Amino acid sequence: MRFPLPLDDVLQAYRTVAARSPDGVVLGGASAGACLAAATTLRALDDGSSPPAGAVFAYGFFHPVHPRHHDARRRSRRHRRITHAPWALDVMNRNYVGRGGGLSDRFAFPGGHDVGGFPRALFINAEHDNMAASGDLFAAELGAAGVDVAHHVLPGTRHAFLNRPALTEFSTATAMIASWIRGTAGPADR
Repeated sequence: MRFPLPLDDVLQAYRTVAARSPDGVVLGGASAGACLAAATTLRALDDGSSPPAGAVFAYGFFHPVHPRHHDARRRSRRHRRITHAPWALDVMNRNYVGRGGGLSDRFAFPGGHDVGGFPRALFINAEHDNMAASGDLFAAELGAAGVDVAHHVLPGTRHAFLNRPALTEFSTATAMIASWIRGTAGPADR
């Protein structure tokens, strides 16, 4: 099964930008976009495209079945306690892949699959977010595969804080991303 159509769009956009960027491209996303960015990175590695110079993931989810936080202090609170309940996220994942066993497709959910050759990666997770369990696990999987991983959990944050530019955590995260990107090796340095 070739999965999914949104991935084709992201891969095409990545290839177009990469063709015009001799210093390389850092590919990233937040939430579902982080999963698409990780899958796009895997597709670029598989099809021989020039891989990204780095990857940035903010509060993403990467696994077909969401891992559960054992520490109750890390779980979502308020309305996201319901909308981001692990069972609801699992239903969302099944809806995303549709019928036909897409949950096991590494291009639908890269977590738990071979990530060899993956570029350097930055993870920024929210402290109180059920999805962070998947981001924490994917960061550990990349690290175990020998990938240079920087992994941060911003204290007091909830999912989607990058949607709110007035928040201090928005400024903290964007400054962290900019600093990390400046330190990312270009294609000639890999």
